[in-house]
Amino acid sequence: MIITPIIVNLFIKIESAVKQVNLLVSPQMEEYFGKSLMETLLLEFEERNPGIKLKIANNIMNSEADILFFEDDSFSALVSAGLLKELSPFTNYDSGAPQMAVPLVSFMDMLFYNIDILSEVGFGSPPKTRDEFTSYARTVSRSEIDSAGAALSLNSKDRHALSRDVFSWIWANGGSFWQNDDKPSLNSRVIVNDLNFLSVLNREGLLADDIFETTGEQRMDQFAQGRVALMIASTRIIPYLRHRMGDSSFGVTTIPDSGAGRYTINLSAIYAGINSNTVYIEEAWSFLEFLTENSALICAELKAIPGLVSNIIPGDYVTNDPFYSKAWDIFESALIAENFSGKPGAQQYEAIFLEELQIFFAANRTAQQTVNAIQQRWDDIN
Repeated sequence: MIITPIIVNLFIKIESAVKQVNLLVSPQMEEYFGKSLMETLLLEFEERNPGIKLKIANNIMNSEADILFFEDDSFSALVSAGLLKELSPFTNYDSGAPQMAVPLVSFMDMLFYNIDILSEVGFGSPPKTRDEFTSYARTVSRSEIDSAGAALSLNSKDRHALSRDVFSWIWANGGSFWQNDDKPSLNSRVIVNDLNFLSVLNREGLLADDIFETTGEQRMDQFAQGRVALMIASTRIIPYLRHRMGDSSFGVTTIPDSGAGRYTINLSAIYAGINSNTVYIEEAWSFLEFLTENSALICAELKAIPGLVSNIIPGDYVTNDPFYSKAWDIFESALIAENFSGKPGAQQYEAIFLEELQIFFAANRTAQQTVNAIQQRWDDIN
């Protein structure tokens, strides 16, 4: 009778240990969310699911983790490597294409402008059209102010470079690469005009130096230092600029377009997915469900748009903050661009575009010839 309870307790502990599941989470979660928010989410999930223990994987390349966290620049590579488990059976996702990850939060690209610089050269508001943008950049660049009118930062190591600094102009003007679901297309007069517009900025010397050497992060620092007046950037950098510049030295607005089409924005997201090699698929999916349920909390902490753009209710930080209120108004009235994120061959398509764009800026070649060269190489991939 004395021994029996000990034996029973022993078997209970053994059974509990057998049922315990250890899920490995990729270390990018802490990088994106911050340690405090990450620990809060992990702890609450474990309290709700006592049979699951969450741990941070040591392998920074994601291959060991059961739950993968990543951004748009890694999405296509993970898909191509077969590292993502299709989620459609869990989500009843029906769009003609498999869902490979859950977007948790999103950020949009906007035009950032230095209020002090523009005021010094006589402009009291940001440019609204492309002609105004060119005029503003020309005035700043040719003034006595030691600042470039605008900037493109297209270093190949910056995986957001093309979507941010080139494609965003195309999307803002209503352009699209995906008229056909199978392969991207540049067969549009609008896109030729977009490249001509960028060519004028480059040819007239209205852009900051080292276009193909600098990254978005370096250009962001230049903007904060007052060395660049106008730039396209993600709303993700607003907290950084406010810390460096204060609230009254810069503003955000729509990317100027030519009025040729419906204004369209690009969203860059942070995703969560399930490693296709995990044996704990159901448990991993339960964690992804938990994260989507906490979308409002994650968005508020990161000052972001929810990852799922349907049935959105903005948080207090949107309604009470002039920067995010402005961004939200633009978001609600715009279309969402279909970008290259998660598309097969995306890295190849973007690498080709960047190579041909560099030739276009350096050589005596027309925008139409450049579009034809890109399209030919894109077609060869298929």
